Amino acid sequence: MPVIIDGTNLLWALHEAFDEREITTEVQLCRMLERYFAQTEDGGEVVFDGAGPADQSVFGRMGGLQVIFSGFQCDADTVIEEKIKANTAPRRLTVVSSDRRLRQAAAARKATALKSERFWEQVRNELARSKPAEKEPQEKREGLTESETEQWMDLFGLDG
Repeated sequence: MPVIIDGTNLLWALHEAFDEREITTEVQLCRMLERYFAQTEDGGEVVFDGAGPADQSVFGRMGGLQVIFSGFQCDADTVIEEKIKANTAPRRLTVVSSDRRLRQAAAARKATALKSERFWEQVRNELARSKPAEKEPQEKREGLTESETEQWMDLFGLDG
């Protein structure tokens, strides 16, 4: 399910609602979102106000997450509204923002609207879940048997 995130609004919510001190920049937020989308196997777009940092090369390497800056001639809300209008499957779309304007635009197209605080709770819960570790083969801890060792020695033409 595609997700469009009002990045500026989400950053504000992190500081106001969660007193989050470790995530203070667009880059830090996007790294967390990238991990979230990799774990959920969903795709997302995050839209920020303004031109963003001078070096935006880090944003191009984020798998599962597209990062957009609105520039100075437009705001993120307008960009997101245009994306909602242009979406060909709005019922599958989730819009993340606590901004009433964007939540109404999402509802008008029958897209799901999530407040930033609620979405961040989902992100934190998902990232806190640890994927079950694959069980290591017993041979890794115990080593090969004597006959297996001899087979490998013969295969590589080594004398044991």
